[in-house]
Amino acid sequence: MWRLVWSRVTLDGWRHRWIKSRLRLLAPSVEPGAGYSLHTGQEPASFVTSLFSGRLAPENVFPFPSALSQEQAQALQAMVVPCTRFFEEENNAAANEALGSIEKSTLAGLKEMGCFGLQVPEELGGVGLTNTQYARMVEVVGMHDLGVGISLGAHQSIGFKGILLFGTKSQKEKYLPKLASGEICAAFCLTEPSSGSDAASIKTVATPSPCGSFYTLNGGKIWISNGGTAEIFTVFAKTPIKDVTTGEVKDRISAFVVERAFGGVTSGPPEKKMGIKCSNTAEVHFEDVKVPAENLLGGLGQGFKVAMHILNNGRFGMASALAGTMRGVILRAVEHAASRRQFGSTLASFGAIQEKLARMAMLHYVTEAMAYVLSANMDLRVPDYKLEAAISKIFASEAAWNVADEGIQILGGMGYMKDAGVERVLRDLRIFRIFEGTNDILRLFVALGGLQQAGKELRALQKMFLDPVGKMDALCVEVVMRAKRKLGIPTGLSLEGFVHPELDDCAALVTKATDLFAEAVETLLLKHGAAVAEKQFHLKRVADAAIDIYGMAVALSSSMKVSNQCMAAVKKANSMD
Repeated sequence: MWRLVWSRVTLDGWRHRWIKSRLRLLAPSVEPGAGYSLHTGQEPASFVTSLFSGRLAPENVFPFPSALSQEQAQALQAMVVPCTRFFEEENNAAANEALGSIEKSTLAGLKEMGCFGLQVPEELGGVGLTNTQYARMVEVVGMHDLGVGISLGAHQSIGFKGILLFGTKSQKEKYLPKLASGEICAAFCLTEPSSGSDAASIKTVATPSPCGSFYTLNGGKIWISNGGTAEIFTVFAKTPIKDVTTGEVKDRISAFVVERAFGGVTSGPPEKKMGIKCSNTAEVHFEDVKVPAENLLGGLGQGFKVAMHILNNGRFGMASALAGTMRGVILRAVEHAASRRQFGSTLASFGAIQEKLARMAMLHYVTEAMAYVLSANMDLRVPDYKLEAAISKIFASEAAWNVADEGIQILGGMGYMKDAGVERVLRDLRIFRIFEGTNDILRLFVALGGLQQAGKELRALQKMFLDPVGKMDALCVEVVMRAKRKLGIPTGLSLEGFVHPELDDCAALVTKATDLFAEAVETLLLKHGAAVAEKQFHLKRVADAAIDIYGMAVALSSSMKVSNQCMAAVKKANSMD
């Protein structure tokens, strides 16, 4: 459609002159920070989703969001200090790996600190942390031992997260106190031999009893973290659902809270893995397990929604954990570079090493910014953060791998040896690009999620063209803005008022990238239509561009936060003088 509009404009002289005059007239009318694409109902709250339509939605990124009160910040610090000390003095990551499980003394200490129920409400026996507080605690764990982090994360970030998000009052009261204390452990059971990224293809079945009081569960799950140690499982299975209108029976995925004590639940031996060896990973089998109907989680046939909400809600913790991992690797690399001498100088004096350290620090900076923007948005009840969550997982897992790889390079032969501990970190990190949604699938999720919104707006615009009465002003704005993008003229997107004037050149890079990105997205949609969903070569690049722009934005926002903190510190010091 837009090809047709554009060809008519360029081939018809008076229309071309009209376009140029409208460009001049409308340019000043675009407000700083405003978007320019068609509005189809409520403005999307998601910064990333808005990018696909050529809009900036800076409110959830600028200024750097903070959801902690002074009291919450103090309470968090009171937990971080002893937790850090515990991991530095009590936990032994190498010993855990050699043992193939977490040492009993470490488990006891983690339970004592409340680490098994960090986000469970206090009235149900947990610590009651916010998402931002939880992210900081997970960062401490990730800095010291990813294997322990996986065990804790599989337990609470996904294992019983469904009970927190969708559980009934009775389900929460029954299960959460014991889970929060660490008395029992939880696991998330979705993946099957024939069902990995394609969650809809699961074969585990839950058949309702004639009386309706229970379901009989049969099937098997593979690669389940905590699978051999858990007593409580969030299990996803197909259930038959009858359409009341047509009478047709179809299978839909439902979620259940399953106890090992129900009987018929067995686990295979611990898997032998490349990394995270102290976390238990095993097959879990369900044979004629009688699950009470009241253990249905989130409603009949709502299992896919439950699974996606759990995974979206838990991904921010992965980014913060990996930010901690990167911090630990960078500290080791810096210490080595500062002390190791070659050719009469320390490694730190060589430009090649400086470049590596600078890039490592940059990747850590962006990852940390993504993690805390996301956790704050969640605490502030931003309604749509799924694309940001997926991006944070993709970026963090790939950035951490690069940082660990370069860390080993800086340490040289020492980095390759077990005693240094960095080779263990590299092996532990490899799984993060695979589980809880492979990065390849998540890139498609980001691209298609954004394209879907952009496609809706294009269809709405098409309807306006077919019935333009009373809509000419809106149509003119749309045509002009798209014409500007075609001609390479700035569209008026701006972050003025959101960033310090000295950072205007950096902000301009974000707005320019947004314009170029929106043009590419619209071109893809017009060329391929619905078939764009099959163009994975293009979708990957669309996702990569969205990831980069979001990374630019959060880094810019974080730099403003740091700058403001520095200025406040200087002001305070001057006042004391």
